Amino acid sequence: MSVTLRPATSADVPAVAQIWRDGWRDAHLGNVPDGLVEVRTDESFGTRAAEQVGETVVAIVGGVLAGFVMVIADEVEQVYVSAGHRGTGVAAVLLATAEQVVLRNGHKQAWLAVVEGNARARKFYERQGWADEGPFDHHAPSTDGLILVPAHRYVKVVSNA
Repeated sequence: MSVTLRPATSADVPAVAQIWRDGWRDAHLGNVPDGLVEVRTDESFGTRAAEQVGETVVAIVGGVLAGFVMVIADEVEQVYVSAGHRGTGVAAVLLATAEQVVLRNGHKQAWLAVVEGNARARKFYERQGWADEGPFDHHAPSTDGLILVPAHRYVKVVSNA
């Protein structure tokens, strides 16, 4: 399988929003506060994908947008792969790319948040060399401010310097 990576464009926003929405629901329903589920509407994913297009790298497989990663400063904020491309190695390619973006952003360590109940993601990050630093309250953005979400903070050193 050949994966092509490139910066996202505004034309990618609908596909990114759909992958994000579907993946978010798979990973978060039943694992986050109801208030967060209520504000994560279909429209919210489109709005957020458009707002963060400049921080997004997409993965293309066979001419199809298969996944994306968003990096802000030292945080790997979002990593999602379409259901049809899960288990194919796309997520590992995107995560490795995110680590390089964090390094280019001038940081020696990357971090990300994973909700407690998302066992699939937690195992994936651990297989990729990320370490669980333990639980913390993640502040998820919503239209009404921030919603506290119990999560685990994962970290990985991206530079030995």
